[in-house]
Amino acid sequence: MNSENREFHIFLFPFMAYGHMIPVSDMAKLFAAQGVKTTIITTPLNAPTFSKATRSRKTNSGRIEIQIKTIKFPSQEAGLPDGCENLDSLPTPEFANNFSKALRLLQEPLERLLLEDQPSCLVADIFFPWATDAAAKFGIPRLVFHGTSFFALAASDCVRRYQPFKNMSSDSEPFVIPSLPGEIKMTRAQVPYFLKENIENDLTQLMKQAHDSEVGSYGIVVNSFYELEPVYADYYRKLLGRKAWHIGPLSLCNRDNEEKSYRGKEVSIDEHECLKWLNSKKLNSVVYVCFGSMARFCNSQLKEIAAGLEAIRLEFIWVVRRGKNDDDVGKEDWLPEGFEERMEGKGLIIRGWAPQVLILDHGAVGGFVTHCGWNSILEGIAAGLPMVTWPVSAEQFYNDKLVTQVLKIGVGVGDQKWVTVEGDSVKREAIEKAVAQIMVGEEAEEMRSRSKGLAEQARGAIEKGGSSHFDLNALIEELSCRR
Repeated sequence: MNSENREFHIFLFPFMAYGHMIPVSDMAKLFAAQGVKTTIITTPLNAPTFSKATRSRKTNSGRIEIQIKTIKFPSQEAGLPDGCENLDSLPTPEFANNFSKALRLLQEPLERLLLEDQPSCLVADIFFPWATDAAAKFGIPRLVFHGTSFFALAASDCVRRYQPFKNMSSDSEPFVIPSLPGEIKMTRAQVPYFLKENIENDLTQLMKQAHDSEVGSYGIVVNSFYELEPVYADYYRKLLGRKAWHIGPLSLCNRDNEEKSYRGKEVSIDEHECLKWLNSKKLNSVVYVCFGSMARFCNSQLKEIAAGLEAIRLEFIWVVRRGKNDDDVGKEDWLPEGFEERMEGKGLIIRGWAPQVLILDHGAVGGFVTHCGWNSILEGIAAGLPMVTWPVSAEQFYNDKLVTQVLKIGVGVGDQKWVTVEGDSVKREAIEKAVAQIMVGEEAEEMRSRSKGLAEQARGAIEKGGSSHFDLNALIEELSCRR
């Protein structure tokens, strides 16, 4: 099939945020390994993220190449400071509307590339709703990439459609998500504010356009595997009537330590130093704490996390990111006095960006405290780890329900409120209790056993004959025949 695929050319156009660019880097490697001509479209300041992660490498079938093409990011035209080409680089959240305007201005330069190259297919992020029409102008099928799970897609559709939160007497009263299999419970406080308050703004307009453009697209590609969420994959395809292909976990295409380290931003710790620290620890003895690329916590919450980690008396790696400049973390009063001295040798604090997959895959790591971003959840599952769930925003509360109520491989930390960026307030006692539940005792072992079973299924899914390998090739075959 590989030789036939060389006539097939796929364009990948990711949203400019690390949580979206990282899986698309992996997706590019996946398509290229099947012999598909693969091109990533991005902007000049985001290009190094992809060139580093997708460098030419050898596979069993030979050397694969991934092309990167850039289009100018219209910072000035959208009223953004120079250099703001990524959601992570915005000086303040107030620039979000300007960023959205800049995304809309990318349509014309993308159409020029589509006209020049005439690719067989365009995979564009959900945050480019205009991409469906742009591709249709040239007879090119557009696939949508959300960067989340079938479960979250189905659950959010049911909440949006039926609005069960309207019947609740308080923010904390639980409701069952209507029509969704599994009797899944959540509260009004965990629903995004713009949905429950019926607000009309640029964001809600974008979400409506995104929904409409997905319905009009050729289908979606999902970073998941069938065995993880079969009921919800079937629900999405059959009951919602959408075409979808599961091709994950995408992170598993990174086989060696170097590949696992070159994902996202430049790491803030030397790979060998990190592995040396982990190699000195016992099996399943370390808890890894990380809240992704966007979530932020105030100093008082960071102190509560530190106190909870100290009280549990387990070894840990804690990744801390604060504000626009990660280096500012070292200058702020966010740790209890003497904490690092007391934790020397027992706790490793990484200020900035961590080689997450490298750490999660190490045998010394026995549990994961996560903000429930889908990349992190899937990487934790692929590593066979039980999790403490600490959702903040986006679709993270849905991912939390999948982990705790459906898969039963994690426990919630007790946060109750959907917020835009800065996490809810959780006390040290709750943190200590939740970490203990996934690391120590019979319940922890049961969750770890279930997680290990899912990790085996994840690896099997991407191997030849596995569910994700089959769907990937079925997608390539269908689009090749269509062409």
